[in-house]
Amino acid sequence: MEYLIVDGYNIINAWPELAELVKDNLENARHKLLEIMANYQGYIKAKVIVVFDAHLVKGSTQKREKYGGLEVVFTKENETADNYIERLTHQIAKSNRVRVATSDFLEQTIILGKGATRISAQELRQEVQQVRKRIQEKSLEKTVKSHTIGSRLQKDTLEALEKLRREKF
Repeated sequence: MEYLIVDGYNIINAWPELAELVKDNLENARHKLLEIMANYQGYIKAKVIVVFDAHLVKGSTQKREKYGGLEVVFTKENETADNYIERLTHQIAKSNRVRVATSDFLEQTIILGKGATRISAQELRQEVQQVRKRIQEKSLEKTVKSHTIGSRLQKDTLEALEKLRREKF
């Protein structure tokens, strides 16, 4: 199985469109990242886990939620996202392909030592943009195909027209 573990706040702070949302409302930035990752997960066919720090929240216990097929983790009090990601990577990288999305250099070094690969915030952003572009192109292709005369004719009519087209006069 393939996993992508995302350091949520690291990505939010690294992507300009999400960092801008943080200025108004952190919750909106989190939801936007989760929406983007849910769409991305649907295309790449890997399990995506997004991890957010809650280590400074007094009395916080670890919470796991589902969001559009994603697994979302909020760490417990005194546990950073980095600590959680390191522990999770150690558990699952032995028998699965694991990529960790973070631009934290120390975190990248640690997860490489645990058998995972790293992807920077900007590399992930580029991949997401490429996937969006492919999805839009496929959607456009389907739209164009469904608006042709041939898409509205019955199969036998299309075959008869094709036969006429191939005849030599």
